[in-house]
Amino acid sequence: MGRVDIGTAPDSWGVWFADDPRQTPWTRFLDEVAAAGYTRIELGPYGYLPTDPVRLQDELGRRGLTMTAGTTFEQLHRPDGWDATWRDVVKTAELTAAMGAQHLVVMPSMWRGDNGEVVEERLDHEGQARHGKAVTELGRRLKEEFGLQTQYHPHADGHVDTQDTVERFLEETDSAFVNLCLDTGHISYCGGDNLELIRKYPERIGYVHLKQVDPKILAEVEAEGLSMDEAVRRGVMCEPPHGVPELPPVLDALAALDADVFAIVEQDMYPCAPDVPLPIAERTLAYLTGYGGGGSR
Repeated sequence: MGRVDIGTAPDSWGVWFADDPRQTPWTRFLDEVAAAGYTRIELGPYGYLPTDPVRLQDELGRRGLTMTAGTTFEQLHRPDGWDATWRDVVKTAELTAAMGAQHLVVMPSMWRGDNGEVVEERLDHEGQARHGKAVTELGRRLKEEFGLQTQYHPHADGHVDTQDTVERFLEETDSAFVNLCLDTGHISYCGGDNLELIRKYPERIGYVHLKQVDPKILAEVEAEGLSMDEAVRRGVMCEPPHGVPELPPVLDALAALDADVFAIVEQDMYPCAPDVPLPIAERTLAYLTGYGGGGSR
């Protein structure tokens, strides 16, 4: 039996960008994370939290918090995407490593825009193979230069999103350098099966984001051909236990793995009113730690 360590992220406080007046101020985020009872957080978008590692370590330490991972995007499916990707990844990796975290969550570029329009062609099998090779190289460099394990995060409207593209991605990447950040909400949003992925690829589940999807809102979004961003604005990512997938079976399956796994609550709520996140965070943590399953805390 492994252990599932629960944490949270700036995303659950409505934070998507380094700086946005509609977002929760970073000091309030940290204060409320601690008040809700969490002890683990993700970095969130680079520049939202202080980027000076000494100051950030002090801010976390005063609140009894530790960092589990940094997060970043990549554009390695493009022939000229390496330099831009590496430039953005390096600064996040440096700060993540300085905080003592061992994981970097990496997400794909989007094929669909904010208004639902197709902005890039989907990758064919040849493109998926090239992309997988490039992400493996990214993971190799991150491990060798920063000691970080790359945890790849499928993302709705991204080039790795559906069950088929996730499984193809796992086939095209090297597990020594790249594993899967299983985001339960994005997998369900795209019609995938979280439990099936855990069953088929137990050795590739390196990190987890916990979230749920409101099936009614998802059906409306799909019927109207809307983007993921618009779906979030409509509340498609909902508070547990009111959506899918059911999280207790997922937590039980994770606990049955022969590994310790971080499971980070990451409810997309951008934008949201400042008084909304804390009560949800408190209820969610109580639900996840009190359902009676094994291995989670």
